[in-house]
Amino acid sequence: MSALLSAFAGLPNAAEPVAGWVTGGQPTEQQLNAFKVAGGQVVLDNRDPMEPRPFDEPTVVRTAGLEYHSLPIVHGAVTQDTMKRMHEMLRRLTGRKALLHCSSGNRTAAALIPYLMVEKKMEEEDAVGVAMKSGMRSAELMEIAVQYAKSLS
Repeated sequence: MSALLSAFAGLPNAAEPVAGWVTGGQPTEQQLNAFKVAGGQVVLDNRDPMEPRPFDEPTVVRTAGLEYHSLPIVHGAVTQDTMKRMHEMLRRLTGRKALLHCSSGNRTAAALIPYLMVEKKMEEEDAVGVAMKSGMRSAELMEIAVQYAKSLS
């Protein structure tokens, strides 16, 4: 287990689907601080800003010395454009140590599929498998992500 992943002990659906990228659910303040100590650089928050949170995440992340980005993946409102924006963000994060999260890991894991298929040259079945191991549970999100990835080829 990598030092980055071990910083998130107890995080729902914690996984490291791409070396240096941890995915999962809502982290705690302690986990964010441990992530920084482990070499983390960036937090990409896929939660809707209106979702209830246990603390002021943007402030905690920035206070810890990490970069914070919000790219909401809103239940029931995910489109090809959502996948495009997520794919572009992930391309910008390549090579950086990042935490990518939503509340459970479902939305974030699904949104990894286009990156895995296009940038990592994974077959659809393999990319979907990685997403499922990383917490994806929504067939609808999987379908949107795969359709977007296929539209790029």
